[in-house]
Amino acid sequence: MFVSQELRKSNIAEYLLYMWQVEDTIRAFDCSLARIRREYIDRFDYSEEQKEELADWYGNLIRMMNQEGCRQQGHLQINRTTLQLLTDLHLQLLASPKFPFYNTAYYKVLPFIVELRNRGARKDIGEIETCLNALYGVMMLRLQKREVTPNTEHAVREISTFIGMLSDYYKKDKEEGLKFE
Repeated sequence: MFVSQELRKSNIAEYLLYMWQVEDTIRAFDCSLARIRREYIDRFDYSEEQKEELADWYGNLIRMMNQEGCRQQGHLQINRTTLQLLTDLHLQLLASPKFPFYNTAYYKVLPFIVELRNRGARKDIGEIETCLNALYGVMMLRLQKREVTPNTEHAVREISTFIGMLSDYYKKDKEEGLKFE
C-alpha cells in the first residue's frame, strides 16, 4: 500500500506492475487475509498501526478480487482502468505531430510487440498491455532466478525505455496537461 501510493504518483507503469504483483501475492496466499497477515505483513518492520492499515488495504483488494471474479487470474477493474488510461494516452501521443520522439520510440519497439503477440496465447491484447506483460514476465523470471536470454534482455531494455517515456508523459499530463494539437 505504501509503495503503491508513491508509485502511483511517480511512475504509473511501475505502479501497474507492482499492483499486478500484489494481485499475484494475494493469489499465492489463496486470497486469505489471515494468511497474508500472518505470513506476509508480519514480516515487515512496520508499526502495529501501519500493519493494520496494510491489512485493511489487502482486505479491500481481496474483497474486490472476489467480487470481480479475478481470484484465479486477471486484473482488478482499478488496474484495468489505469491500463486503459495509459493506452488512451499512448494513442493520443501517436496521433499528435507534437511528439516525434514518442513516435520514434514506439516504432523502435513495434517489432518486439509484434513478436510478443505472435508468441502469446492471446492475440487480442493491446500494445501497452503486451509491453507491460513482457516487463512483468521478465521481472518474475528474475525473481525466480531463471535465465533471461540476451535477446529478451535487449527487447526488455527497449520496451522499458518506451514505457518509461509513456509514464513520463502520463505524469506530465496529470500535472500540467499535454497539448496534443
